[in-house]
Amino acid sequence: MGKHRNKLEILANVLSVISNTTKGAKKTQIMYQAYLSYKLLLRYLHVVTEAGLVKSEDVNVYKLTPKGEDFLTKYNQYHKSRESVNKKIDHVEDQKSILENMCSNNNTANVQNNKIL
Repeated sequence: MGKHRNKLEILANVLSVISNTTKGAKKTQIMYQAYLSYKLLLRYLHVVTEAGLVKSEDVNVYKLTPKGEDFLTKYNQYHKSRESVNKKIDHVEDQKSILENMCSNNNTANVQNNKIL
């Protein structure tokens, strides 16, 4: 993965793993596919169960509830919007860097020529 995930990302990963199954997902499957330790798996399963996003069909089998499906849909929309905004911010930051470099190059050239602006 490479970067730390926030709580919403982890919750969405857990729900996504569960949603990709027809018979429900087992703890082991969720743990491996959502890249969680067993301790974190238990913590996040408790969160999504208490929130009504998943239900436990059996001791180790979890299924998405309609509320969980709605959460996952809204999260995916949020995630796409956030990616779009981040791309725009990156572009603006690139432009800022170009402008800063233009100023520092001119100042360096002027200092070398003993010129004062």
